[in-house]
Amino acid sequence: MDAAARPNVLLIMGSIRPGRNSLLIADWIATLGRSCSGLACEVLDLADWPLPMDDEPGLPHAGQYVQPHTRAWSEKIVGADAVVFVTPQYNWGYPAPLKNAIDHLYQEWRGKPAAIISYGGHGGTKCAEQLRQVGAGLKMRMVATAPALTLPEEVIRQHVALDPAKDLAVHVDSIKQAFAELAIELAAAA
Repeated sequence: MDAAARPNVLLIMGSIRPGRNSLLIADWIATLGRSCSGLACEVLDLADWPLPMDDEPGLPHAGQYVQPHTRAWSEKIVGADAVVFVTPQYNWGYPAPLKNAIDHLYQEWRGKPAAIISYGGHGGTKCAEQLRQVGAGLKMRMVATAPALTLPEEVIRQHVALDPAKDLAVHVDSIKQAFAELAIELAAAA
C-alpha cells in the first residue's frame, strides 16, 4: 500500500514527566504497529503540545477555539484517522496532561477509532478502564483489546534502563491484536 494512502494513526504519549519511559515504549509500539498492520504510525509527544488548562473562553463542544495552540491541536487530531493512547498508570489513573489534552477538544474525538495501551508496575489496567469510559463518553470507537504492559520491577524501583523488545516481549501478541482490531475499525469507516 502506498505510504500516502495508509491510514494515519497517532500514538499519543500520556506522560510528560521527566525520566519517563513513554517515548521508548511508544516508538517500540509504533514499530510493531507498522509491521503488523501496514498502518502509518506517528508518535505524538504531549510535551511538544503545551495546552494550558482552561484557557478557552468557550466550551470545547462548540469548537470555537480562540487560542492558536487549541486550533493547532484540533487540526492535528482531525488529521488522524485513529489514535492509540500509550499511557502509564499514575496512582491508579492516567496522567493529568493526557486528560487535559483530551478535554481541550470534543467533536474531534467523536467516531474516531481508538486503542489504549497502558503500562506500569501492574500493567495499568485501572487507568485503561478510566480512559475507556472517557472514550465512550466521547463516542470514540474503542477496540476491545487493551494491552496492559507490566514493567519490570528493576525499571520502576532501581531505574534500570528499559529494553522494550526484551522486557515487554510477552505483550507483543496483545499489541498486534489491538492493531488488528484498529485496522478493522478503520476499514469499516472507509
